[in-house]
Order: sequence, then structure tokens, then C-alpha cells
Amino acid sequence: MGEAIHLNREEKKTLIRFARAGGASTRESIQLCKDAAEAGADYVMIIPPGYYAGALLADTTSIKKFFVDIAEASPLPVIIYNFPAVSGGIDMDSDLIVQIIKSSGNVCGVKLTCANVGKLTRIMAQVSRPGFQSAFPRSSASPFRAIDGFIDFLLPSISVGSAGAISGLPNIAPLTNSQRSCVRLWDLCQDCESSKEATELQNLIALADGVALKIGVSELLRQFDSSRFLC
Repeated sequence: MGEAIHLNREEKKTLIRFARAGGASTRESIQLCKDAAEAGADYVMIIPPGYYAGALLADTTSIKKFFVDIAEASPLPVIIYNFPAVSGGIDMDSDLIVQIIKSSGNVCGVKLTCANVGKLTRIMAQVSRPGFQSAFPRSSASPFRAIDGFIDFLLPSISVGSAGAISGLPNIAPLTNSQRSCVRLWDLCQDCESSKEATELQNLIALADGVALKIGVSELLRQFDSSRFLC
């Protein structure tokens, strides 16, 4: 993200050595989770390995297996990180993310740096349903959390179940109006009590819209017309 220009020669060499020591494999990621636990971390955040993005996208079961295998072996709770811009364009949809959540109780959250409020809504609409926790219990004592990767859609995302945002903007100029504005926005979001009925309705609409996005509006209309004709 441009930090290299701020490093001296030796710092750059150190960065390269550490980068080469890491890896995007399942085996290496599990070991890094264990290292993080030994170092005192509370959680780990896992991003899809984007180098072979085309092959992974051709069979998304491999993406699911990558996350589930790591989560099941990790001594720390796992946060899924969906950031297409830095993972070869891999943009996990809500169905895949929910499948991963259901498959491992050690998945405690998701960070969405894809600016998709509808996706966040569909995820929270399912994981917050009555009975989801008992059917798919979490290993962590805390409830499942969804987090924004951008602060520019914090207000609408909070209204549909987001726990907050991890954003770069408030850090750009921490002593200027940028930070104060972001903190003020967060405070205002906490004061806004959404109607329970509106939230439930938004969840229902978001799930329906997820179907429309997958099959297309024209196909949805065709099926609707056919079913109405048959009735």
C-alpha cells in the first residue's frame, strides 16, 4: 500500500525476509495461527490465498476447505477476511461465507472489505436467526460479529447488524477533523435504535435480493410469471 517508500534499505531487506518466511498454504497458515497464540494474540484474521485465484474460483469448495481446515486447527478464534482487491479478485459471496461459518464453530467473525451492505445483511440475517447458535454453536464465548472494511457505509451497515468498522481513514490524520468525524459518526450510530420490524424486513429483503443477484432479474421474473400462470 505504499509503505516501502518510507523504509530504509535494511528495513526493506528485513521485510522481504519475513515475507519469504511466510506462505499462503493451509499448513503455513495453521502454524502462523499457533505462533500468534504463543505471541499473545486473541484472534487471527485469515484472507484467501489469491495467487491461484482462477483455480480457486472455479471450485469454491477449495476456498471453504482452506478456511475450515485452518479454523479447526487454530488455537485462536478465526475471523474471515474478504478483501477482493488484495486476494486476486476472490470475492466470497454470502452463501460461501455462511457455509464456512456453519462448518466450523471456531469462526467468530467476518471482515468485509468489499463495500457490500447487502452481503453483510444476508450474512447477519442468517447467523442472527433464532436457533442458529444452537444449531451451529461458536467455540468463542462472544457472539459472531461482522465488521466493515470501509467506514463509508458504517451507518447503513450498523443498522443491519455490523459490529463496527476497521478502516484506514481515521488513521490518516489522527489529530484532525478526520478522526473526530469518524468517532462522532460511531457515537451517532450507537444512538440510533433501529426498529425491530424494519430490521427483520430488511433481512428478508436482503435474502431475496441475494437470490435475484445469483439468477438474474429476468430469470426471476420468468419464474414468477410461470408460477403465476400455473396457479
